[in-house]
Amino acid sequence: MPATYNDLYLDARKALKAAGVEQAQLEARELLCFASGKSREEFLRDLTLYASDGVEKRFRALLERRMKGEPVAYLIGEWEFYGLTLDVCRDVLIPRPDTETLVERGILFVRDLPDGTRVLDLCAGSGCVGLAVADNCPNTRVILAEWSEDALRVCRQNIRRCGLTDQVNPIQADALEPPPRILRDFDLILCNPPYIPTLEVGRLDPSVRDYEPRMALDGGEDGLKFYRAVAKKWKRALKPGGKLAFEVGYDQAPAVEYILAENGFADIQTTMDPGMHWRVVEGSTEREEKPE
Repeated sequence: MPATYNDLYLDARKALKAAGVEQAQLEARELLCFASGKSREEFLRDLTLYASDGVEKRFRALLERRMKGEPVAYLIGEWEFYGLTLDVCRDVLIPRPDTETLVERGILFVRDLPDGTRVLDLCAGSGCVGLAVADNCPNTRVILAEWSEDALRVCRQNIRRCGLTDQVNPIQADALEPPPRILRDFDLILCNPPYIPTLEVGRLDPSVRDYEPRMALDGGEDGLKFYRAVAKKWKRALKPGGKLAFEVGYDQAPAVEYILAENGFADIQTTMDPGMHWRVVEGSTEREEKPE
């Protein structure tokens, strides 16, 4: 007997819930929209209609892959972040709600600054952080800096997809090395670096460990390698009074606060995410003293 879209949706939601998927409702809907080529509005409109055999076959194949651990974002090739729909693939991390706290801190800092304010998204991945800031702060010029050529390709796709080609540019740069001359005079550096300790990468959930790029996860022996390098080497890329803001792991805030202080940053503060984890650590460079 043919199944309606609602039948397929309810079956998938039940299976995903049983498998321990937290966002079972959202994922079931996204998979079915992708399999049928429908928008969310069209999906809701057509819930009582029968799905074609082709749609059902595609949907069940996608659901089977999801049940084996493959993330839904990679299955459908896109994901939403801070109001933007972005291309994603296995060359970049999937944007997560935790990272929106870093975006919010960035927006609060730059939104009232003059036109031409310069923002660097370092370790950009998909470009989600820098693109979200640019989309909300038209006064900014944003650079997406990423070492991986494959991730840079995704950055370029997302710049075009978001219609931000006049405001955002991608560039290849290694966060572990000093910044090239072209990457200087920033008002703000936002950085969501790899921060999982090496030995813990293998203990991550299979949906992360087996699918997301290891180089975007592995933060070295204690998870702090990139924080040390960026705080020490990229401070010179900031203007006087500029700000460096990091996303950090759930238990890393005290260590990153110390790293910033050790490297001469002032006004260090830490912000919680909605899950009540200390998620963003930021500090500022000293302002130039004005002559009397």
